Amino acid sequence: MSDAEDSPTPPGVSNSAGGRGWYGSLEGSILSNKSSPSGPNGTQSSNNIHTSNEYMELDEPEMLDEKKALLEEFERKRRARMIHVTTDDSEVKEQLRQLCEPICLFGEGPADRRNRLKDHLSRVGEDALKSSYPGESGKRMEKHDNEVEPGVRPEETWYHEGPTTLKDARMYLVKYSLPRTKARLKKERIEKSVPEPTITAKKQEMQSKLRSFQMVGSQNAHTRPVSYVSFSPDGSYLATSSWSGVCKTWKVPECKEEQVLRGHDCYVDCIEWHPEATLSMEASALNLVSSGRDGSVQLWSLSSDQPLGELPKLESRVSRVKFHPSGRFLGACVHDNSWRLWDLEIQEEVLFQEGHSKPVYCIAFQGDGSLAATGGMDAYGRVWDLRTGRCVMFLTGHQNPVLCADWSPQGYHLVTGSEDNTVKIGQHKDIYSFPSANASVIARLNYVSIKSSYLLSCRNYFRSVRLWCHGSFQPLRSLEGHGQKVMAVDVNMHTEVIATCSFDRTFKLWGPD
Repeated sequence: MSDAEDSPTPPGVSNSAGGRGWYGSLEGSILSNKSSPSGPNGTQSSNNIHTSNEYMELDEPEMLDEKKALLEEFERKRRARMIHVTTDDSEVKEQLRQLCEPICLFGEGPADRRNRLKDHLSRVGEDALKSSYPGESGKRMEKHDNEVEPGVRPEETWYHEGPTTLKDARMYLVKYSLPRTKARLKKERIEKSVPEPTITAKKQEMQSKLRSFQMVGSQNAHTRPVSYVSFSPDGSYLATSSWSGVCKTWKVPECKEEQVLRGHDCYVDCIEWHPEATLSMEASALNLVSSGRDGSVQLWSLSSDQPLGELPKLESRVSRVKFHPSGRFLGACVHDNSWRLWDLEIQEEVLFQEGHSKPVYCIAFQGDGSLAATGGMDAYGRVWDLRTGRCVMFLTGHQNPVLCADWSPQGYHLVTGSEDNTVKIGQHKDIYSFPSANASVIARLNYVSIKSSYLLSCRNYFRSVRLWCHGSFQPLRSLEGHGQKVMAVDVNMHTEVIATCSFDRTFKLWGPD
């Protein structure tokens, strides 16, 4: 036996062979050794040696391996979320086939199949697609340029020739947006010369006013939950839609019913005003548009309770409709994973835009009219350049469906709200989450600019609306009063009054004391 094996382990020193670390006071042991008498052979008595029965179990190698495996799994899931794969289901199946994976599982849809491909690529690496069938690429290179292997798309950029109406629409958007962008930048340069104390004083004045907001009106609006609320451009009317299939207009602030619009035979999810309605638009012209869950989009005037017209009925639900700032175009979010753009002057659909892997739920146009933002049930947002048709920004970060989006009045910030109870704001590619988490679904957002900008977030299951300060994004006020979840919110830009609608079949008006 070696000396190392024969010698005892001193107190306070870890015994790695036993898997335990023994702990005792070395100081107490030394003092006891100095003060205690020696034995007959000059050795210390065992009664005077300080010992302890306290010990701590060290991590077993198996436990360390489990923690390492758990961290690796978290990292793999993060990589899977960052992997971009095609939204074409036929291409997804082809790639799964190349990876020797089943192209379809029982009960699996296109979105689930796409997620399975991303999950597999996160395990084997994205280069696995390039290395699959190594001899295949050589065979294809030997073929003539005009020959394409059956069932396989040529790996090259291709363009689809659009109709002349789409070209005319994009030219109109260019001519419309550029002067507005120039005017906005000129205004910003003027505002930049305003002294900082003046800006701070205006912001403090607005924040003080927002903190004093109280309920100033309430009205039982429909027999079923009120799904949407929207102020007219001049602020004198309020439009509401309901799950009863009926839409109404109200005179505000009196909350007096003005018009009942009957035309839908299903839930109505959205109603919006034309940008020129109640301003320069005649009452008999197009003033309102509404969308239903049966794929119908109804056009309304202010002179009749019957629809002025109806766009071609779609096969899927239309969750949101929105007028372009010019008033000539109408955007619609469809649950067939696309969004559409109609030219109302020629009464024709000019754009059928795909890009989301799940239904598109919300759309927002930038004030200049050049960009559109969409949010989908796939938890992603996309920013589209309407003048070229390209997706210029891909928004990630949400874990659940994106239910609402809005642009800041300056046109630089885009804010999104999600079913994961978070609000995120982006400038170019920087994503910022609000510091105070909402433990409720964010149903709708409004970016408002009155003297200074602020933000409204409609907190569905909290039955309230929260006001946020622009810049610091700190909560200013919470408007509470509804008996059930809040469905939507809007702001009167003239009187600064806020309107909310709820599952309790009422709408309420909020304003300063």
